[in-house]
Amino acid sequence: MAAPRILMLTHYFERHRGGIELVANALANELRSRGFRLRWLATGKNCADDTEGQDWRHALAGSNICETLLKVPYPLLYPSAWRAIWAEVKSADVVLVHDAIYMTAIAGWLAARLCSKPMVVVQHIGAVPYRNLLLRMLMVLANRLIAVPILRRADRVVFISEQTAKFFGNVRLRQPPALIFNGVDTQIFHPPAGRQQIAEARCEYNLPPKASIALFVGRFVEKKGLAVLERIARAHPDILFVFAGWGAIDPTSWHLANVRVYRSLSGSSLALLYRASDALLLPSVGEGFPLVIQEALACGLPVICGTDTAEADAAATDFLSGIPVHLGDPEGTARLFAEELLRLLQNGATEADRQTRYGFAKERYSWSNAASAYVRLLTETWVQQCRHGARQSRAVSGDRALKR
Repeated sequence: MAAPRILMLTHYFERHRGGIELVANALANELRSRGFRLRWLATGKNCADDTEGQDWRHALAGSNICETLLKVPYPLLYPSAWRAIWAEVKSADVVLVHDAIYMTAIAGWLAARLCSKPMVVVQHIGAVPYRNLLLRMLMVLANRLIAVPILRRADRVVFISEQTAKFFGNVRLRQPPALIFNGVDTQIFHPPAGRQQIAEARCEYNLPPKASIALFVGRFVEKKGLAVLERIARAHPDILFVFAGWGAIDPTSWHLANVRVYRSLSGSSLALLYRASDALLLPSVGEGFPLVIQEALACGLPVICGTDTAEADAAATDFLSGIPVHLGDPEGTARLFAEELLRLLQNGATEADRQTRYGFAKERYSWSNAASAYVRLLTETWVQQCRHGARQSRAVSGDRALKR
């Protein structure tokens, strides 16, 4: 029997460099390497670059006005994108959707229902507590009116963290949900082999060899806690704060001598920056379990993050410093994060500490294990659909025989 044809839908391609998109890209590559026939549809600014030479990826036409005006990454699909999704759903065996709140999920769900195709939803996030009241209300309505109905009707649901599963815990699903943590490539993300490799990594990025370096990786947006990080950087000029990512907020506009920004790192170049750093700071809210935490742990770094994030995987709590995050009180949050950062820097990190974190990440967040779980779930969903179709065919044949 040939492998099933999977249609994967995300709001953006990985060039957008959000956590969901990066995870989707890694999963797509894993599934294709295991023989799955996969087609990936998403929007993206550089559509031609995204799909060039890769006929299994198709760029959808859409507007990015929500991100431009509201700083919310929510592309609005044009009619041609809806038609493209409809056409692809008709030829797919299983529809795989990342996050039920996006228009790609809405279009995919409607088409799957009309075409009687099974749909699997990978739910990454729950609520995002924006400071803006309008955005908070829109998020609540979107979850209630879009995400919850789609999750209820999906054939299978995957949660990527215990926190997200808890948020949607009262939703009645067709089948028990699966918990599959995002994977990390430990061939790329691994600790430095001694002080010499740390020095070499710092030299690569022209970072001071003896400075204390606090690293942030992610999009430069409100929910990631950039206002908190600015206050910590201003209060501690003796610590170098390194930012890897991009977004609407520009840390260079703070005009601080102890701030460095790198905008185009990924894969091995990003892993090198992890190895050059002393700790990862992530004062974010409204996330499941960010991939950057798994990458940092794999590189042996101590992690300071929000309490909700630290509780997203009970097995990881011993490796994470969870601090309450209140974006409405950036001063108070910054003070708490700074206290924990100073404690970690004072204690220092040993080679044994780094290897322990790496060993945990390699065992807990293996992409091979995560991909195997998805393979089983998608295959089971497809087989169930085939059996259901066979039963319907037999029932129709029986009705016809009776009528004769």
